[in-house]
Amino acid sequence: MVEIKQSKRPGAVRRKGSCSPLELLAKQKLVDGSPFLPVEAVSAGERLFADFMRGQMQPRVTASLTPRLETRVKGHQADSASDCALDARQRVRQALRAVGPELADVALDFCCFMKGLELIERERQWPVRSAKLMVRTALLALARHYAPSVPQKAQLRQWGDQDFRPLARAFGIPSDGQS
Repeated sequence: MVEIKQSKRPGAVRRKGSCSPLELLAKQKLVDGSPFLPVEAVSAGERLFADFMRGQMQPRVTASLTPRLETRVKGHQADSASDCALDARQRVRQALRAVGPELADVALDFCCFMKGLELIERERQWPVRSAKLMVRTALLALARHYAPSVPQKAQLRQWGDQDFRPLARAFGIPSDGQS
């Protein structure tokens, strides 16, 4: 059974008792001492995992021995997931679509299924130490999806001349004390 506890950051969820591959990779440093993963990339990976867990998307590995409730309610099919879970699933799908088909599986395996770098390389028959760069690329793309760049402020434009001033009565507002 996986226990989930709140992280130090608000809204972040992580597994209890074990260090995730994302946390291990986040601790690594580059040659110049800067972190291998930017904070935005780590936050994006944690957010994907949180939505994955909220969406109840993890596969079941055991049979449930509890009796199932009736799946039909007065002739209509009952929903099997809450609105919160459905929204979380939609957010996961949107995030993986934004990352792209080449990196979506890597992000899902690393952040959600907690597969290590060596296992990802072995499963995909990639060269040694290549998963580290692919995961970093996937997390940076994920961070771009979650925190898009702020567009520059648009310049105010008008279609009138420079000295054009609209009349207040054109908008139904009395001017000069007239009613």
